[in-house]
Amino acid sequence: MADLMSRSAPRALVLRAAGTNCDLETVHALELAGAEVESIHVNALSRDPSILDGVGLVAFPGGFTFGDDVASGAVLAHIIEQRLRPQLQRFVDRGGLVIGICNGFQVLVRLGLLPGGEGRGALLWNQSGRFEDRWVYLNSGSEESPWFAPGERYFMPVAHSEGRFEWFPDQPGQEFPTEQVAFSYCNEDQSVASYPDDPNGSHRSIAGLISADGKVLGMMPHPERFVRPEHHPSWMRIRPDGAIPLEEQLPVPLGLSIFRRAVDHLKTHQSDLVGEGGTR
Repeated sequence: MADLMSRSAPRALVLRAAGTNCDLETVHALELAGAEVESIHVNALSRDPSILDGVGLVAFPGGFTFGDDVASGAVLAHIIEQRLRPQLQRFVDRGGLVIGICNGFQVLVRLGLLPGGEGRGALLWNQSGRFEDRWVYLNSGSEESPWFAPGERYFMPVAHSEGRFEWFPDQPGQEFPTEQVAFSYCNEDQSVASYPDDPNGSHRSIAGLISADGKVLGMMPHPERFVRPEHHPSWMRIRPDGAIPLEEQLPVPLGLSIFRRAVDHLKTHQSDLVGEGGTR
């Protein structure tokens, strides 16, 4: 961990595998947020898990790993379970941050790093039965997190077929833990959304989950696709006439804010991330 402590910019890994297709965008988002980023294949990390010792953040980007031929994220989750699960758990235990986006979210749920492990939850086909691709509004959760501001409204794109989170409680009447809802779909006025503003029909309109300690975030929307004002769908409608400065009209890239909060958290807490292989 001495390597991590010697750097002003926190180090981040973007994990990729066959079928990952959002890794470059995620690298770009983390670099814009102020991290030093490396894209690494799961096989390379499996050969040398000690790479995690010098890292503060691991990202599982979107895509269709291994074609989702068995089920969404199933093969990559199996590889990590067999080769990297103890090391990844130690990484989280020492305070490392993890984000899973879309396919990465599916992987984290299967690994049990987010609610839904051990058969209590799953990301299933959208209620529409088809791929859904649009921009949506989100309400963030009520709890403090390294990743998002509580009670805020966000706006970013979704693109998935299997994003419907379903909860299977251990006993009848057991409620899903509200404090672990990271994002839920909403209307522009933050009221409860229905289709198509809720693109998949998740339990309680859940769009993202967070671990009990707030360090692990999974979400179906793609924050890495809204890290510049030009990414906003209304970008080309801005016609500056001089009355309002252009910089005041630019859309705020709300996806970038998620990565920036995480990187800023790591900069503040780097002194806590000590010890080789996850010991404090």
